Amino acid sequence: MGTSVNDSAVSVNASLAVSDAPVSSQDTVITIFLGTILVLMFLVGTAGNVYTLVVINVAMRVTGTMYVYIVNLALADLLYLCTIPFVVCTYFAKDWYFGDIGCRVLFSLDFLTMHASIFMLTVMSTERYVAVLRPLDTFTRSRHYRRAVTCAVWLVSFTLSLPTMIMIELRTSVRDGVEKRICHPTWQMTAYKAYLTVLFNTCILAPGCTIGYLYLRLGRTYWTSQTTVFSSSKASSGTRCPRQKVLYMIFGIVLTYWACFVPFWLWQLLSVYYFEHRKLSNKTMVCVNFVVTCLAYFNSCINPFLYTLLTRNYQEYLRDKQKSGTGFKKRFYHSSQRSVSSGSHQLTL
Repeated sequence: MGTSVNDSAVSVNASLAVSDAPVSSQDTVITIFLGTILVLMFLVGTAGNVYTLVVINVAMRVTGTMYVYIVNLALADLLYLCTIPFVVCTYFAKDWYFGDIGCRVLFSLDFLTMHASIFMLTVMSTERYVAVLRPLDTFTRSRHYRRAVTCAVWLVSFTLSLPTMIMIELRTSVRDGVEKRICHPTWQMTAYKAYLTVLFNTCILAPGCTIGYLYLRLGRTYWTSQTTVFSSSKASSGTRCPRQKVLYMIFGIVLTYWACFVPFWLWQLLSVYYFEHRKLSNKTMVCVNFVVTCLAYFNSCINPFLYTLLTRNYQEYLRDKQKSGTGFKKRFYHSSQRSVSSGSHQLTL
């Protein structure tokens, strides 16, 4: 199919690439070291995400409006972490044992889970935006509506990752009398550049601009609310609205996502736009690939701790709503409504 993308550049999950270079004792030590790091990430990340799912099901299943979204975020992390055993096996075996279907599934799984995560975070940010600026709209959204939204998120994510699944195949080569199997991309370089550029926009740029815009609007709303409503003795004591803490936690998860995946995506783009003709040595490419891949896996390891904090803060918000009755709930609702409505001509879409 014409000129194909080179193997180093196309490896979305870079650790899955199989090297044809002879194995030295130094390479063996490095392989063991890297394999150990990946195994630790797999164990910590899997345990954390399973724990998160248990906590969320116990604490928020009945009352939490964000329950569906956090569950799907944890499931996306678990799905991504499930590729690590295949990575480790490929590292040690220096061969591919998972067939053509394994190539298509595992190499497309990265794009699927990345998009599912960032789209889910965008939806959560939108939900918080609506809850603050248009609280009545939030009550009209049923759990079935939120489940439909998550299904749409997974469908769109799958559609964006589908070309990766289609444009890769298992090939067998013989080198020095040894048969090697490798997942080989069948893209033309021009098409692959265009595809990666589109995915960078859908996975980083567009969600980043959307979330940034929402949080700027929310920041402006909270600034108005703090200066007009929480200038009372309760505000001066340093207490913060639980809903505001929930927003901080969601924004923290988003920032963590960007910190872990922006280097990954910049490296992918540099690989096809700048290092297309192998201006770096193969070992350098593999090392950088491994670092950015581990950084991406690290996101799935640290997310469970952030989800747990988010769940606790959201539980506080729900408990305050239930316990306050005609107290804090009414005061906050009416006062925030006044502060938001005072600038409704500027803040509503």
